[in-house]
Amino acid sequence: MFHKEGYKIILISFILIGLTFLSLDYFSIQYDFPIRILLLIGFVLILQFFRNPKIIVNSNNNHILSPVDGKIVIIEKVFEPEFFNKERLQVSIFMSPLDVHVTRYPMSGKVVFSKYHPGKYLVAWHPKSSTKNERTSIVIENGFFGKILYRQIAGAIARRIVNYAKVSNTVKQGEDSGFIKFGSRIDLFLPLNTKLNVKINQKVKGGISVIAEN
Repeated sequence: MFHKEGYKIILISFILIGLTFLSLDYFSIQYDFPIRILLLIGFVLILQFFRNPKIIVNSNNNHILSPVDGKIVIIEKVFEPEFFNKERLQVSIFMSPLDVHVTRYPMSGKVVFSKYHPGKYLVAWHPKSSTKNERTSIVIENGFFGKILYRQIAGAIARRIVNYAKVSNTVKQGEDSGFIKFGSRIDLFLPLNTKLNVKINQKVKGGISVIAEN
């Protein structure tokens, strides 16, 4: 099963590879076999990048679930200047090109803020990528955790952030909230008294792994 954001790229890639194969046959190009293998490998990588496996969401109003698959790379207290203008607990998740890149709502609630920022394409682990890179910030509010912010951040390869969260929408924990094409990182900004269930370098699964609990 593939994510809808990948349909166009998959189709175009399939057509281009098919045309290339036909051209190789027609022109009898030397070393055509290695070219075919490389094209097939590239196509398989595109397919795996846009995969969207079905999951059973570990839904619980007392939990903040991981919004993406990846690895915990930052846990620290920071000043969040865009929405809260005060200190929050930041948890950052890095996604490699091999991870599923579907973004999921970390909790149920109402979307109270959603903003896109154009920006640079620093590598995702760069300290300034959270504020300098292309990104989208979304704030969800409910009666269990109050307001939390999650930020989709593009990386050196990612060039397209897709965000489905719209202000005033009521959203459900674990549902599809967007996609980051060919990248990169998600930052969560939680209340300072949040009890975390993760540690640095821990692998997490979107919609399944519990990042924090109330």
